[in-house]
Amino acid sequence: MVAPLYTTASGLLFHAGKILVCTVGLPARGKTHISRALERYLRWTGVKTAVISLGDYRRKVLGGAQKLPPDYFTLGEKSPETIALREKVLTGCEQLIWDFFNSGGQVVIYDANNGTRERRNAVAEKFDKAGIHVIMLESSCDNEELILSNIRSVKISSPDASIPECALAYRGWDPEKAVADYYNRIKDHERHYEPVEETTWPFIRIINVGEKIMVNSIHGYLQSRIVFFLMNIHNRFRTIYFARSGQSLIEHSYKADSDLSPAGWEYAERLKEFVLDRRAKSLEARGIDPSERRLVIWTSARRRSHHTAWPFLTHSANDQHPPARVKVVERPQMAEINPGVWDGLTPEQVRKYYPDEWVRFVHDPYAYRAPRAESYHDLCVRLEPTLIELEREKEDLLIVGHASVIRCILAYLIGLPASEIPAIEVARGDLIEVVPTSYGVYSQAHHFWDGPGRSSENGGAHGKDEHNFYENYAEDTRGKRRPDGSSVELQADVAAGPVPSAA
Repeated sequence: MVAPLYTTASGLLFHAGKILVCTVGLPARGKTHISRALERYLRWTGVKTAVISLGDYRRKVLGGAQKLPPDYFTLGEKSPETIALREKVLTGCEQLIWDFFNSGGQVVIYDANNGTRERRNAVAEKFDKAGIHVIMLESSCDNEELILSNIRSVKISSPDASIPECALAYRGWDPEKAVADYYNRIKDHERHYEPVEETTWPFIRIINVGEKIMVNSIHGYLQSRIVFFLMNIHNRFRTIYFARSGQSLIEHSYKADSDLSPAGWEYAERLKEFVLDRRAKSLEARGIDPSERRLVIWTSARRRSHHTAWPFLTHSANDQHPPARVKVVERPQMAEINPGVWDGLTPEQVRKYYPDEWVRFVHDPYAYRAPRAESYHDLCVRLEPTLIELEREKEDLLIVGHASVIRCILAYLIGLPASEIPAIEVARGDLIEVVPTSYGVYSQAHHFWDGPGRSSENGGAHGKDEHNFYENYAEDTRGKRRPDGSSVELQADVAAGPVPSAA
Protein backbone atom coordinates (compact mmCIF):
# COMPACT_ATOMS: atom_id res chain seq x y z
CA MET A 1 0.00 0.00 0.00
CA VAL A 2 1.32 3.44 -0.87
CA ALA A 3 0.28 6.94 0.09
CA PRO A 4 1.84 10.39 0.30
CA LEU A 5 4.91 10.72 2.51
CA TYR A 6 6.01 7.12 2.04
CA THR A 7 9.57 8.44 1.71
CA THR A 8 12.86 8.50 3.50
CA ALA A 9 14.42 11.57 5.12
CA SER A 10 16.24 12.21 1.82
CA GLY A 11 12.94 12.29 -0.07
CA LEU A 12 13.65 9.02 -1.93
CA LEU A 13 11.89 5.69 -1.55
CA PHE A 14 13.87 2.97 0.15
CA HIS A 15 16.06 0.90 -2.18
CA ALA A 16 14.34 2.14 -5.34
CA GLY A 17 17.19 4.16 -6.80
CA LYS A 18 16.74 6.78 -9.48
CA ILE A 19 14.73 5.87 -12.55
CA LEU A 20 14.60 7.35 -16.05
CA VAL A 21 11.50 6.33 -18.02
CA CYS A 22 12.02 7.00 -21.75
CA THR A 23 8.82 7.06 -23.76
CA VAL A 24 8.92 5.51 -27.23
CA GLY A 25 6.26 5.71 -29.90
CA LEU A 26 4.89 7.31 -33.03
CA PRO A 27 2.89 10.56 -32.83
CA ALA A 28 -0.72 10.36 -31.56
CA ARG A 29 -0.10 7.17 -29.57
CA GLY A 30 -0.91 8.63 -26.16
CA LYS A 31 2.66 9.03 -24.87
CA THR A 32 1.99 12.39 -23.23
CA HIS A 33 -1.27 11.19 -21.67
CA ILE A 34 0.51 8.18 -20.17
CA SER A 35 3.44 10.31 -18.99
CA ARG A 36 1.24 12.86 -17.20
CA ALA A 37 -0.94 10.19 -15.60
CA LEU A 38 2.12 8.33 -14.29
CA GLU A 39 3.62 11.57 -12.98
CA ARG A 40 0.41 12.37 -11.13
CA TYR A 41 0.30 8.95 -9.48
CA LEU A 42 3.96 8.86 -8.45
CA ARG A 43 3.81 12.36 -7.01
CA TRP A 44 0.75 11.42 -4.98
CA THR A 45 2.64 8.44 -3.55
CA GLY A 46 5.37 10.82 -2.38
CA VAL A 47 7.94 10.11 -5.10
CA LYS A 48 9.70 13.18 -6.48
CA THR A 49 8.76 12.88 -10.15
CA ALA A 50 8.86 15.12 -13.20
CA VAL A 51 7.85 14.85 -16.84
CA ILE A 52 10.44 16.47 -19.06
CA SER A 53 9.08 16.90 -22.58
CA LEU A 54 11.39 17.31 -25.53
CA GLY A 55 8.64 19.08 -27.46
CA ASP A 56 7.90 21.51 -24.63
CA TYR A 57 11.60 22.33 -24.27
CA ARG A 58 11.99 22.87 -28.01
CA ARG A 59 9.04 25.27 -28.08
CA LYS A 60 10.49 27.17 -25.13
CA VAL A 61 13.95 27.49 -26.68
CA LEU A 62 13.25 27.75 -30.40
CA GLY A 63 9.62 28.87 -30.58
CA GLY A 64 6.80 27.41 -32.66
CA ALA A 65 7.09 25.27 -35.75
CA GLN A 66 6.70 28.32 -37.98
CA LYS A 67 10.13 29.55 -36.81
CA LEU A 68 11.97 26.29 -37.62
CA PRO A 69 13.63 25.09 -40.85
CA PRO A 70 11.25 23.12 -43.09
CA ASP A 71 13.26 19.90 -42.66
CA TYR A 72 13.25 20.01 -38.84
CA PHE A 73 10.38 17.52 -38.44
CA THR A 74 11.11 15.34 -41.48
CA LEU A 75 13.32 12.32 -41.01
CA GLY A 76 16.30 11.47 -43.19
CA GLU A 77 18.89 13.87 -44.58
CA LYS A 78 18.99 17.28 -42.87
CA SER A 79 20.72 20.60 -43.38
CA PRO A 80 23.66 21.59 -41.11
CA GLU A 81 21.44 24.30 -39.55
CA THR A 82 18.78 21.75 -38.61
CA ILE A 83 21.34 19.30 -37.24
CA ALA A 84 22.79 22.04 -35.02
CA LEU A 85 19.34 23.10 -33.76
CA ARG A 86 18.29 19.54 -32.97
CA GLU A 87 21.53 18.86 -31.12
CA LYS A 88 21.04 22.06 -29.11
CA VAL A 89 17.55 20.99 -28.07
CA LEU A 90 18.58 17.41 -27.21
CA THR A 91 21.54 18.55 -25.13
CA GLY A 92 19.52 21.18 -23.27
CA CYS A 93 16.67 18.77 -22.54
CA GLU A 94 19.04 16.13 -21.22
CA GLN A 95 20.59 18.76 -18.97
CA LEU A 96 17.16 19.37 -17.44
CA ILE A 97 17.00 15.67 -16.60
CA TRP A 98 20.43 15.79 -14.93
CA ASP A 99 19.44 18.90 -13.01
CA PHE A 100 16.31 17.23 -11.63
CA PHE A 101 18.19 14.13 -10.51
CA ASN A 102 20.96 16.21 -8.95
CA SER A 103 18.40 18.27 -7.00
CA GLY A 104 16.94 15.21 -5.25
CA GLY A 105 14.44 13.96 -7.83
CA GLN A 106 13.87 10.23 -8.10
CA VAL A 107 11.89 9.57 -11.30
CA VAL A 108 12.06 11.41 -14.63
CA ILE A 109 9.66 10.58 -17.45
CA TYR A 110 11.38 11.68 -20.67
CA ASP A 111 8.50 12.43 -23.03
CA ALA A 112 9.88 12.14 -26.57
CA ASN A 113 9.46 9.91 -29.63
CA ASN A 114 12.82 8.10 -29.23
CA GLY A 115 11.77 6.24 -32.33
CA THR A 116 15.13 4.78 -33.40
CA ARG A 117 17.20 2.17 -31.62
CA GLU A 118 20.30 4.32 -32.00
CA ARG A 119 18.70 7.36 -30.37
CA ARG A 120 17.26 5.61 -27.31
CA ASN A 121 20.43 3.57 -26.73
CA ALA A 122 22.50 6.76 -26.77
CA VAL A 123 20.26 8.31 -24.09
CA ALA A 124 20.12 5.16 -21.98
CA GLU A 125 23.87 4.59 -21.97
CA LYS A 126 24.58 8.11 -20.68
CA PHE A 127 22.31 7.75 -17.66
CA ASP A 128 23.07 4.09 -17.02
CA LYS A 129 26.75 4.96 -16.50
CA ALA A 130 25.66 7.29 -13.68
CA GLY A 131 23.81 4.46 -11.90
CA ILE A 132 20.33 5.52 -13.02
CA HIS A 133 17.89 2.74 -13.88
CA VAL A 134 16.57 3.17 -17.43
CA ILE A 135 13.17 1.84 -18.55
CA MET A 136 11.80 2.08 -22.08
CA LEU A 137 8.06 2.80 -22.10
CA GLU A 138 6.69 2.12 -25.57
CA SER A 139 3.16 3.13 -26.51
CA SER A 140 2.00 1.12 -29.50
CA CYS A 141 -1.38 1.49 -31.17
CA ASP A 142 -2.96 -0.39 -34.07
CA ASN A 143 -6.49 0.79 -33.34
CA GLU A 144 -7.29 3.40 -35.97
CA GLU A 145 -10.25 4.71 -33.96
CA LEU A 146 -7.97 5.52 -31.00
CA ILE A 147 -5.41 7.20 -33.25
CA LEU A 148 -8.09 9.24 -35.00
CA SER A 149 -9.66 10.24 -31.66
CA ASN A 150 -6.30 11.37 -30.32
CA ILE A 151 -5.58 13.41 -33.45
CA ARG A 152 -8.96 15.13 -33.37
CA SER A 153 -9.11 15.85 -29.63
CA VAL A 154 -5.47 16.73 -28.91
CA LYS A 155 -3.46 17.42 -32.01
CA ILE A 156 -6.09 19.27 -34.05
CA SER A 157 -8.77 20.88 -31.89
CA SER A 158 -7.83 20.62 -28.23
CA PRO A 159 -8.94 23.65 -26.14
CA ASP A 160 -6.01 23.13 -23.77
CA ALA A 161 -3.75 26.18 -23.65
CA SER A 162 -0.66 23.99 -23.21
CA ILE A 163 -1.09 21.93 -26.38
CA PRO A 164 1.66 21.68 -29.01
CA GLU A 165 1.78 24.26 -31.73
CA CYS A 166 0.45 21.71 -34.23
CA ALA A 167 -3.07 22.44 -32.96
CA LEU A 168 -2.52 26.15 -33.59
CA ALA A 169 -1.11 25.36 -37.02
CA TYR A 170 -4.39 23.66 -37.99
CA ARG A 171 -6.60 26.46 -36.72
CA GLY A 172 -9.06 27.40 -39.46
CA TRP A 173 -8.48 24.19 -41.41
CA ASP A 174 -11.24 21.89 -42.55
CA PRO A 175 -11.18 19.13 -39.88
CA GLU A 176 -10.92 16.31 -42.39
CA LYS A 177 -8.07 17.97 -44.28
CA ALA A 178 -6.26 18.64 -40.99
CA VAL A 179 -6.56 14.98 -39.99
CA ALA A 180 -5.31 13.85 -43.41
CA ASP A 181 -2.33 16.20 -43.17
CA TYR A 182 -1.41 14.95 -39.71
CA TYR A 183 -1.71 11.36 -40.91
CA ASN A 184 0.87 12.20 -43.55
CA ARG A 185 3.22 13.39 -40.81
CA ILE A 186 2.77 10.09 -39.03
CA LYS A 187 3.46 8.10 -42.21
CA ASP A 188 6.77 9.92 -42.55
CA HIS A 189 7.74 8.84 -39.05
CA GLU A 190 6.61 5.26 -39.66
CA ARG A 191 9.23 4.80 -42.40
CA HIS A 192 12.02 5.32 -39.88
CA TYR A 193 10.40 4.02 -36.68
CA GLU A 194 12.00 1.02 -34.96
CA PRO A 195 9.83 -0.64 -32.29
CA VAL A 196 11.45 -1.74 -29.03
CA GLU A 197 12.56 -5.31 -29.71
CA GLU A 198 15.99 -5.20 -28.10
CA THR A 199 16.23 -6.51 -24.55
CA THR A 200 19.24 -4.39 -23.60
CA TRP A 201 17.08 -2.30 -21.28
CA PRO A 202 14.00 -3.10 -19.23
CA PHE A 203 10.90 -2.14 -21.17
CA ILE A 204 7.15 -1.79 -20.82
CA ARG A 205 5.05 -1.95 -23.96
CA ILE A 206 1.50 -0.62 -23.75
CA ILE A 207 -0.77 -1.56 -26.63
CA ASN A 208 -3.80 0.60 -27.44
CA VAL A 209 -3.42 2.64 -24.22
CA GLY A 210 -4.15 -0.15 -21.77
CA GLU A 211 -5.68 -2.92 -23.91
CA LYS A 212 -2.57 -5.06 -23.44
CA ILE A 213 0.74 -4.62 -21.64
CA MET A 214 4.06 -6.43 -22.07
CA VAL A 215 6.87 -6.26 -19.52
CA ASN A 216 10.53 -7.18 -19.71
CA SER A 217 13.10 -7.32 -16.88
CA ILE A 218 11.24 -5.10 -14.37
CA HIS A 219 12.67 -5.33 -10.85
CA GLY A 220 12.02 -3.75 -7.47
CA TYR A 221 9.14 -2.17 -5.61
CA LEU A 222 8.89 1.18 -7.38
CA GLN A 223 9.30 -0.27 -10.88
CA SER A 224 6.58 -2.80 -10.09
CA ARG A 225 4.26 -0.01 -8.85
CA ILE A 226 4.82 1.78 -12.15
CA VAL A 227 3.75 -1.34 -14.07
CA PHE A 228 0.75 -1.86 -11.78
CA PHE A 229 -0.46 1.69 -12.39
CA LEU A 230 0.04 1.48 -16.17
CA MET A 231 -2.09 -1.67 -16.24
CA ASN A 232 -5.08 0.36 -15.03
CA ILE A 233 -5.16 3.47 -17.22
CA HIS A 234 -6.95 4.47 -20.41
CA ASN A 235 -7.39 7.67 -22.42
CA ARG A 236 -11.12 7.58 -23.14
CA PHE A 237 -12.76 10.97 -22.71
CA ARG A 238 -14.80 11.20 -19.51
CA THR A 239 -15.82 13.83 -16.97
CA ILE A 240 -15.53 13.39 -13.22
CA TYR A 241 -17.97 15.32 -11.04
CA PHE A 242 -17.77 15.86 -7.28
CA ALA A 243 -20.55 16.94 -4.92
CA ARG A 244 -20.97 16.78 -1.20
CA SER A 245 -23.82 14.78 0.24
CA GLY A 246 -26.91 16.62 1.43
CA GLN A 247 -27.50 17.97 4.92
CA SER A 248 -28.24 15.23 7.48
CA LEU A 249 -30.52 15.23 10.52
CA ILE A 250 -27.50 15.14 12.84
CA GLU A 251 -24.68 16.97 11.09
CA HIS A 252 -22.16 16.96 13.92
CA SER A 253 -22.04 13.24 14.77
CA TYR A 254 -19.79 10.76 13.02
CA LYS A 255 -21.18 7.85 15.03
CA ALA A 256 -24.84 8.65 14.40
CA ASP A 257 -24.79 7.98 10.63
CA SER A 258 -28.07 9.85 10.37
CA ASP A 259 -30.33 10.13 7.34
CA LEU A 260 -30.89 13.24 5.22
CA SER A 261 -32.91 16.11 6.61
CA PRO A 262 -35.86 17.45 4.57
CA ALA A 263 -33.50 20.07 3.18
CA GLY A 264 -31.04 17.28 2.37
CA TRP A 265 -33.64 15.48 0.25
CA GLU A 266 -34.42 18.73 -1.52
CA TYR A 267 -30.71 19.22 -2.14
CA ALA A 268 -30.46 15.70 -3.61
CA GLU A 269 -33.25 16.45 -6.11
CA ARG A 270 -31.59 19.72 -7.12
CA LEU A 271 -28.24 17.96 -7.51
CA LYS A 272 -29.80 15.46 -9.89
CA GLU A 273 -31.36 18.20 -12.02
CA PHE A 274 -28.16 20.21 -12.17
CA VAL A 275 -25.83 17.29 -12.95
CA LEU A 276 -28.00 15.85 -15.70
CA ASP A 277 -28.51 19.27 -17.30
CA ARG A 278 -24.84 20.23 -17.07
CA ARG A 279 -23.69 16.84 -18.37
CA ALA A 280 -26.15 16.85 -21.27
CA LYS A 281 -24.97 20.26 -22.45
CA SER A 282 -21.32 19.24 -22.14
CA LEU A 283 -21.78 16.03 -24.11
CA GLU A 284 -23.93 17.66 -26.80
CA ALA A 285 -21.24 20.31 -27.29
CA ARG A 286 -18.89 17.45 -28.16
CA GLY A 287 -21.38 15.86 -30.51
CA ILE A 288 -22.20 13.00 -28.11
CA ASP A 289 -25.73 11.80 -27.39
CA PRO A 290 -26.13 11.82 -23.56
CA SER A 291 -28.51 8.85 -23.74
CA GLU A 292 -25.74 6.71 -25.21
CA ARG A 293 -23.38 7.16 -22.25
CA ARG A 294 -23.90 5.84 -18.77
CA LEU A 295 -23.33 7.91 -15.64
CA VAL A 296 -21.68 6.02 -12.80
CA ILE A 297 -22.22 7.37 -9.26
CA TRP A 298 -19.96 6.48 -6.36
CA THR A 299 -21.11 7.01 -2.79
CA SER A 300 -19.87 5.95 0.60
CA ALA A 301 -21.87 3.48 2.68
CA ARG A 302 -23.02 6.30 4.98
CA ARG A 303 -26.74 7.05 4.68
CA ARG A 304 -26.44 10.73 3.85
CA SER A 305 -24.07 9.87 0.99
CA HIS A 306 -25.89 7.05 -0.80
CA HIS A 307 -29.34 8.55 -0.10
CA THR A 308 -28.22 11.71 -1.91
CA ALA A 309 -27.86 9.54 -5.02
CA TRP A 310 -31.36 8.02 -4.80
CA PRO A 311 -33.12 10.62 -6.98
CA PHE A 312 -30.88 9.59 -9.89
CA LEU A 313 -32.55 6.16 -9.81
CA THR A 314 -36.11 7.52 -9.95
CA HIS A 315 -38.07 9.22 -12.69
CA SER A 316 -41.33 11.14 -12.52
CA ALA A 317 -43.59 12.87 -15.00
CA ASN A 318 -42.20 16.26 -13.93
CA ASP A 319 -38.59 15.39 -14.80
CA GLN A 320 -37.26 17.45 -17.69
CA HIS A 321 -34.83 14.71 -18.70
CA PRO A 322 -35.60 11.19 -19.88
CA PRO A 323 -34.59 8.39 -17.48
CA ALA A 324 -30.81 8.50 -17.26
CA ARG A 325 -28.56 5.47 -17.67
CA VAL A 326 -27.21 5.43 -14.14
CA LYS A 327 -25.29 2.94 -12.04
CA VAL A 328 -24.81 3.63 -8.31
CA VAL A 329 -21.91 1.95 -6.49
CA GLU A 330 -21.35 2.09 -2.73
CA ARG A 331 -17.69 2.21 -1.71
CA PRO A 332 -17.13 1.74 2.03
CA GLN A 333 -13.55 3.07 1.66
CA MET A 334 -15.05 6.49 0.89
CA ALA A 335 -16.39 7.05 4.43
CA GLU A 336 -15.41 10.44 5.86
CA ILE A 337 -12.38 10.90 8.06
CA ASN A 338 -12.88 9.49 11.58
CA PRO A 339 -12.61 12.31 14.18
CA GLY A 340 -12.03 9.92 17.11
CA VAL A 341 -12.51 11.54 20.52
CA TRP A 342 -13.05 14.91 18.85
CA ASP A 343 -16.39 13.75 17.39
CA GLY A 344 -19.00 16.45 18.02
CA LEU A 345 -16.61 18.92 19.67
CA THR A 346 -16.19 22.54 18.70
CA PRO A 347 -12.72 24.06 18.15
CA GLU A 348 -13.04 25.88 21.48
CA GLN A 349 -13.81 22.62 23.29
CA VAL A 350 -10.84 20.89 21.69
CA ARG A 351 -8.55 23.74 22.71
CA LYS A 352 -9.85 23.45 26.28
CA TYR A 353 -9.83 19.67 26.75
CA TYR A 354 -6.93 18.70 24.45
CA PRO A 355 -4.56 21.72 24.41
CA ASP A 356 -1.41 19.75 23.53
CA GLU A 357 -3.17 17.78 20.81
CA TRP A 358 -4.58 21.00 19.39
CA VAL A 359 -1.10 22.51 19.02
CA ARG A 360 0.08 19.43 17.13
CA PHE A 361 -3.00 19.52 14.92
CA VAL A 362 -2.47 23.17 14.00
CA HIS A 363 1.19 22.47 13.23
CA ASP A 364 0.48 19.64 10.76
CA PRO A 365 -3.22 19.00 10.01
CA TYR A 366 -2.30 16.51 7.25
CA ALA A 367 -0.21 14.06 9.25
CA TYR A 368 -1.72 14.65 12.72
CA ARG A 369 -3.95 11.93 14.13
CA ALA A 370 -6.29 12.86 16.98
CA PRO A 371 -6.76 10.20 19.71
CA ARG A 372 -8.57 7.18 18.24
CA ALA A 373 -9.02 9.14 14.98
CA GLU A 374 -7.67 9.07 11.44
CA SER A 375 -5.21 11.53 9.96
CA TYR A 376 -5.48 12.67 6.36
CA HIS A 377 -2.49 10.44 5.70
CA ASP A 378 -4.48 7.47 7.01
CA LEU A 379 -7.38 8.49 4.79
CA CYS A 380 -5.12 8.62 1.72
CA VAL A 381 -3.90 5.10 2.45
CA ARG A 382 -7.50 3.93 2.73
CA LEU A 383 -8.45 5.60 -0.55
CA GLU A 384 -5.66 4.23 -2.74
CA PRO A 385 -7.73 1.30 -4.12
CA THR A 386 -10.45 3.83 -4.93
CA LEU A 387 -7.97 5.94 -6.89
CA ILE A 388 -6.96 2.94 -8.98
CA GLU A 389 -10.63 2.24 -9.70
CA LEU A 390 -10.97 5.91 -10.63
CA GLU A 391 -8.26 5.43 -13.28
CA ARG A 392 -9.99 2.30 -14.59
CA GLU A 393 -13.44 3.89 -14.85
CA LYS A 394 -14.27 4.75 -18.49
CA GLU A 395 -17.74 6.23 -17.98
CA ASP A 396 -18.65 9.69 -16.72
CA LEU A 397 -18.40 9.59 -12.95
CA LEU A 398 -20.17 11.47 -10.15
CA ILE A 399 -18.67 11.12 -6.68
CA VAL A 400 -21.17 12.02 -3.96
CA GLY A 401 -19.18 12.08 -0.80
CA HIS A 402 -17.73 13.80 2.21
CA ALA A 403 -15.49 16.85 2.24
CA SER A 404 -12.41 15.00 3.51
CA VAL A 405 -12.69 12.29 0.85
CA ILE A 406 -13.27 14.76 -1.96
CA ARG A 407 -10.22 16.74 -0.83
CA CYS A 408 -7.96 13.68 -1.12
CA ILE A 409 -9.23 12.64 -4.56
CA LEU A 410 -9.08 16.19 -5.92
CA ALA A 411 -5.52 16.58 -4.69
CA TYR A 412 -4.62 13.41 -6.57
CA LEU A 413 -6.25 14.52 -9.82
CA ILE A 414 -4.99 18.10 -9.75
CA GLY A 415 -1.53 17.19 -8.48
CA LEU A 416 -1.47 19.13 -5.20
CA PRO A 417 1.10 18.27 -2.53
CA ALA A 418 -0.12 16.24 0.42
CA SER A 419 0.36 19.10 2.86
CA GLU A 420 -2.38 21.09 1.11
CA ILE A 421 -5.06 18.39 1.23
CA PRO A 422 -6.73 19.51 4.51
CA ALA A 423 -7.04 23.09 3.25
CA ILE A 424 -8.89 22.42 -0.03
CA GLU A 425 -12.26 24.17 0.08
CA VAL A 426 -15.18 21.88 -0.68
CA ALA A 427 -18.52 23.63 -0.22
CA ARG A 428 -21.90 21.94 -0.15
CA GLY A 429 -23.86 23.38 -3.06
CA ASP A 430 -20.95 23.40 -5.54
CA LEU A 431 -20.56 20.83 -8.30
CA ILE A 432 -16.88 20.37 -9.12
CA GLU A 433 -16.23 19.27 -12.68
CA VAL A 434 -12.87 17.71 -13.59
CA VAL A 435 -11.88 16.69 -17.13
CA PRO A 436 -8.59 14.77 -17.43
CA THR A 437 -6.81 15.65 -20.67
CA SER A 438 -3.55 14.58 -22.28
CA TYR A 439 -1.81 17.79 -21.25
CA GLY A 440 -3.23 18.26 -17.76
CA VAL A 441 -6.50 18.40 -15.85
CA TYR A 442 -9.21 21.00 -16.45
CA SER A 443 -11.36 21.78 -13.41
CA GLN A 444 -14.25 24.11 -12.68
CA ALA A 445 -16.74 24.66 -9.86
CA HIS A 446 -20.44 25.33 -10.55
CA HIS A 447 -22.71 26.70 -7.83
CA PHE A 448 -26.24 25.27 -7.68
CA TRP A 449 -27.53 25.39 -4.07
CA ASP A 450 -28.09 28.10 -1.48
CA GLY A 451 -30.48 26.30 0.85
CA PRO A 452 -29.93 24.89 4.36
CA GLY A 453 -26.59 23.17 4.68
CA ARG A 454 -24.73 25.62 2.48
CA SER A 455 -21.84 26.58 4.77
CA SER A 456 -21.10 30.22 5.47
CA GLU A 457 -23.96 31.38 3.27
CA ASN A 458 -27.04 31.36 5.47
CA GLY A 459 -25.54 31.79 8.96
CA GLY A 460 -27.03 30.48 12.21
CA ALA A 461 -28.33 26.94 12.17
CA HIS A 462 -27.86 26.76 8.41
CA GLY A 463 -24.23 27.83 8.44
CA LYS A 464 -21.08 25.91 9.19
CA ASP A 465 -21.42 23.21 11.83
CA GLU A 466 -18.64 24.01 14.27
CA HIS A 467 -19.20 20.64 15.97
CA ASN A 468 -17.91 18.89 12.85
CA PHE A 469 -14.84 21.01 12.25
CA TYR A 470 -12.42 18.05 11.90
CA GLU A 471 -14.22 17.16 8.67
CA ASN A 472 -15.00 20.71 7.55
CA TYR A 473 -12.54 23.12 9.13
CA ALA A 474 -10.89 24.22 5.88
CA GLU A 475 -14.20 24.88 4.19
CA ASP A 476 -15.00 28.49 3.36
CA THR A 477 -17.24 29.47 0.46
CA ARG A 478 -16.39 33.15 0.40
CA GLY A 479 -15.02 34.17 -2.99
CA LYS A 480 -15.96 30.85 -4.56
CA ARG A 481 -18.88 32.26 -6.53
CA ARG A 482 -19.13 35.45 -8.50
CA PRO A 483 -22.08 37.78 -7.79
CA ASP A 484 -23.67 36.84 -11.12
CA GLY A 485 -23.67 33.15 -10.16
CA SER A 486 -21.35 32.12 -12.98
CA SER A 487 -18.82 29.35 -12.58
CA VAL A 488 -15.32 29.90 -11.31
CA GLU A 489 -12.20 27.90 -11.89
CA LEU A 490 -11.47 25.57 -9.01
CA GLN A 491 -8.51 26.49 -6.86
CA ALA A 492 -6.99 24.73 -3.89
CA ASP A 493 -6.52 27.41 -1.26
CA VAL A 494 -4.37 26.93 1.81
CA ALA A 495 -6.23 28.13 4.86
CA ALA A 496 -4.35 30.65 6.96
CA GLY A 497 -5.45 28.89 10.15
CA PRO A 498 -7.00 25.57 11.04
CA VAL A 499 -10.52 27.00 11.47
CA PRO A 500 -11.45 29.94 9.23
CA SER A 501 -14.00 32.35 10.55
CA ALA A 502 -17.58 32.13 9.36
CA ALA A 503 -18.76 34.46 6.66
